[in-house]
Amino acid sequence: MVAWFYNGGPFMWPILGVFIFGLVFVVERLISLMKTTMQTKSFLKQIDVTLKEQGVEAAMEVCRSTPGSVPAIYLAGLSRADRGTLAVEKAIESAGSIEMSFLENNMIWLSTVVSLAPMLGFTGTVFGMVQAFDSIAAANDIQPALVAVGISMALLTTLFGLVVAMIIQFAQNTFTFMIDKLIIKMEESSLDLIDTIENLEKK
Repeated sequence: MVAWFYNGGPFMWPILGVFIFGLVFVVERLISLMKTTMQTKSFLKQIDVTLKEQGVEAAMEVCRSTPGSVPAIYLAGLSRADRGTLAVEKAIESAGSIEMSFLENNMIWLSTVVSLAPMLGFTGTVFGMVQAFDSIAAANDIQPALVAVGISMALLTTLFGLVVAMIIQFAQNTFTFMIDKLIIKMEESSLDLIDTIENLEKK
């Protein structure tokens, strides 16, 4: 693998740099989304009990002390609980839109890597083919040995560019799936909050 990397020529280094850049955001997104998922599960259990047993003020304190998207949405809704369910719904919708953008933060950089890595690979392919034809022109003869290095370089840069793109694309799709699940959970929990507030108003 190391030998292939060096045989791929100068364009292998930009591809490696793009790969490392992408991996940084893969790790960041993985940690962030896993943390958000775990916090959401524990928060929903706690807030449901607190809201029903101790009331809105105590539930708001729980929201303030808990980081994450769902607590922020709950806090926005609970802060307007005294204005009726319609105000709560509007507050939840506004907060939900903001929190969704936070969940998708840095995903654009993964898309950039997926697009850029193959482009660098194809550029390396063109560069390798140019070298191959230059070797033919310089020798004024077509021999396999003359063009083998250039063609090898062309194929290796394409290969590595596509491999990098596939790895980052898989990570991006996984994160998209995790974000979709979190959004569904946010919507479900928002409906539960509205129902709970309506029940508290009736009491």
